[in-house]
Amino acid sequence: MVNDGHDPRQVRRAVAAVALGNAIEVYDFVIFAFLAVQIGKAFFPSHDPYASLMGSLATFAVGFVGRPIGAHWLGRRADRHGRKPTLLLSMVLMGVGLAGVALTPDYATIGVAAPLIVIAARILQGVAMGGEIGISTSYLVEIAGDADRGRVTSLQAASQSVAFVMTTVIGFGISAAIGPEALAAWGWRVALGLGLVILPVAILMRQSLPETHGPQARGFDRRARDVIAVTPAANSPLRAIVIGVILFASGTIATYCSNYTATFAQATLHLSSTIGLGASVAASIGGFGGSLLGGWMCDRFGRKLTLVLPFAVMLLLPVPLFGWIIAAPGWQSLAASSLMLGLFSGISGPAIYVSVAESLPQTNRAHLFSLVYAVPIAVFGGTTQLFLTWLLHVTATPLAVAWVRVVSAGIALLAISQLRESAPHRQVGATRIPHGA
Repeated sequence: MVNDGHDPRQVRRAVAAVALGNAIEVYDFVIFAFLAVQIGKAFFPSHDPYASLMGSLATFAVGFVGRPIGAHWLGRRADRHGRKPTLLLSMVLMGVGLAGVALTPDYATIGVAAPLIVIAARILQGVAMGGEIGISTSYLVEIAGDADRGRVTSLQAASQSVAFVMTTVIGFGISAAIGPEALAAWGWRVALGLGLVILPVAILMRQSLPETHGPQARGFDRRARDVIAVTPAANSPLRAIVIGVILFASGTIATYCSNYTATFAQATLHLSSTIGLGASVAASIGGFGGSLLGGWMCDRFGRKLTLVLPFAVMLLLPVPLFGWIIAAPGWQSLAASSLMLGLFSGISGPAIYVSVAESLPQTNRAHLFSLVYAVPIAVFGGTTQLFLTWLLHVTATPLAVAWVRVVSAGIALLAISQLRESAPHRQVGATRIPHGA
């Protein structure tokens, strides 16, 4: 990697520390969904399995409520007191929340206190996650050089895809090893608790990172850090915020459409849960490759072109792919389509992160970026799959899922048309601004 004067070891440590934080976030998300039935029985017992499951899923959704709160609080803290201590704090909060779910006695032991504690733990996890992405992205953008900012940031998104696949394997492995009765009795606690094992390592790695913002950044190599080219036509913060919200909303919808694949395969196509989950894994594998490719394209061709190409493809690809899935339902069509959709969705990720972060002032970048990321996640992350279920019900058209992705991509392209290139080496007539300006 070319680092414009940056220490490659610092960059590698930063990426590894951020990747571990993302891994814990993805692990918590996937494993909670995987174990929703068992968690529901433990904390929301009912004679009606549907009511128990809905209690568990509602608790899962509560975590999204905490994200904007965390984005505001932790983002401001990172801008005032530095990225490093706030990244450490978010890890600690995430660990406390995860432990709260894994270690709380069930309803049969402590009564109504059990679900209340679990709900509070999920909100705390949401607070931690709300600040995590915005602060860590700001950190990576600041520690990376002009020439490899896209590639460095792409590893953050790629790590999430890897963590999804690994978490799915772990969930299936534990379930197969101990059986359904043990999984319901205590196995789900073991599965959740495995996420706590990563925490001490992540905290230790983050303690060794250099600071990139504020007074404590004196010892860091400043020669290229956060010296971003600007032109009179550069994105204003307000422009970056509006465009960023739209792009993250579109990306969130695409992600949760992919997550809905397992449900779509079972409820609409009447395929097995294994095929549906396999398709979700294929989408993550595609997302991993797409993220790496998108990071390279972002540095080579600029942010805007890297955004236009995948979103343009997503205008054309979903309908024929879903038409193939509906006409020939099976693991081949479902996995291949999910892989392709995941690939193109992944390509756009690094360019969204970097273009928005580069367009925000360094003095309040973590706060603004966290909010731009967390608000669309909170709104669309908790509603997309419910909306898809409702839409399929009222239209009785399986292609409705594809059209949601098409409409989302079209709105994103309109926003991209108003985006101005922020890559330093792609701007013409640029001036340079010092750190902190």
